[in-house]
Amino acid sequence: MISELSQALAAIDLAADWIGLRAVKSAIGMTTVRDGLPQRNGRSHSQGVMVEVLAGGQIGYSAVNSLRLIDLQAAAEAAYRQAIAASKWAIFPTSTAARPKVVGQYASPVQKALDLLSPGEINEILVRLCHEMKRSDAIVQTSATAVTDETESWFVSSNGSEVHQKFVMLETHFGATAQDGSIVQRRSSNGYLAHSYQGGWELFLTPELWEQAKTVGEQAIELLTAAECPSETTTLVLAPDQMMLQIHESVGHPLELDRILGDERNYAGGSFVKPADFGSLSYGSKLMNITFNPDVEGEFASYRFDDIGAPASKEYLIREGVLQRGLGSLESQQRLGVPGVACARASSWNRPPIDRMANINLEAGTENLHALIGNIERGVFMEANQSWSIDDQRYKFQFGCEYAKRIENGKLTKTLRNPNYRATTPQFWHSLAKVGDTSTWEVYGTPLCGKGEPNQAIRVGHGSPVCVFENIEVFGGGA
Repeated sequence: MISELSQALAAIDLAADWIGLRAVKSAIGMTTVRDGLPQRNGRSHSQGVMVEVLAGGQIGYSAVNSLRLIDLQAAAEAAYRQAIAASKWAIFPTSTAARPKVVGQYASPVQKALDLLSPGEINEILVRLCHEMKRSDAIVQTSATAVTDETESWFVSSNGSEVHQKFVMLETHFGATAQDGSIVQRRSSNGYLAHSYQGGWELFLTPELWEQAKTVGEQAIELLTAAECPSETTTLVLAPDQMMLQIHESVGHPLELDRILGDERNYAGGSFVKPADFGSLSYGSKLMNITFNPDVEGEFASYRFDDIGAPASKEYLIREGVLQRGLGSLESQQRLGVPGVACARASSWNRPPIDRMANINLEAGTENLHALIGNIERGVFMEANQSWSIDDQRYKFQFGCEYAKRIENGKLTKTLRNPNYRATTPQFWHSLAKVGDTSTWEVYGTPLCGKGEPNQAIRVGHGSPVCVFENIEVFGGGA
């Protein structure tokens, strides 16, 4: 494909400063089972080319689902007209420095290829998961889902870029709903589609799978008779599957440079972070070390190059609590005059790349789980996100979890239902008192982070250890 795109690029007749072609081919399968009965077995295919043209200091875009030269030429001309029209109202001039020459490739690590299982075999696995979660008649609904995604991209440019990347991804979910009269409780395997990774069936068909399904069903039933989470200010301990959401909403989104520039304000909101904050803002306690890391094997948003060809590498966004850099493409970095990362990403061939978080991780600390909770006299341990609400500046929030345990005198004791907590972003991260070591560190992902107009749902990964936060307001479902 690189050869075909390069030949087409050389044949395009256009007086532009720079031209880029990004071809994307994807095949997605989705299987869903509810209460042991198949609900959906589908497969979709998509293929096309995004044409980018730099002219008059602006970039224009046009997409086409064809590789014919006549169609690529027409798309390039449309993108050129768009760039020239935009140049009359330009806010900031873009140069070829925002599109450096790059050559390279990337491929997801895979042990068991996605085509090893037939649709029937996938259904059988999901049906069995539903049966395993049905621990009693109190379980009124079970569901299981598996999504396979094989996406390949090729990028060439008029200044010599040649990039090929192949992503093999698996997204899975299973959960149970229990009911006793008016009390309804839901429990899942670490939250909806949290098990989203790069790799094959080895990520799902683990020796622990069936035991995990049983635990989900048992904990859903357990929650029916559990005490309501109390309303108090206390020590909060969060498991990695909830830290995923916490990092995503209160670190990832507010650090996206297009939000800070105002590009996203009309749709997804802005950010409490100001341009002058980079390099000086105390975002959290000294234990807070957040990295953009596209190099973690198997994490959902690992890659070697972003969708404009910028080389991706691990960078500290926040180091010892101090804000270092943002999540912004080369254009946004130039406009704002602050350091960013290689995170210009598009959800498909027919969407232009915009500033998007990718793998955003909290680096591990030095304490094991026993040391984290051993000195806590009274607190709450929460797992798996269930609900979220955060304002459009990513400042004030409240999040709810599926499952919680009371911490008393350094031990996990009784189960609590409907656990929630609230805070402001700076207050919360400054309350970070302990960070777990690598034995507590886990990676999860989400395939449905939405942003942009037209909307783009994109994959994101988050890794984190167990974390302890002091003096956090927690409350139950009735508060």
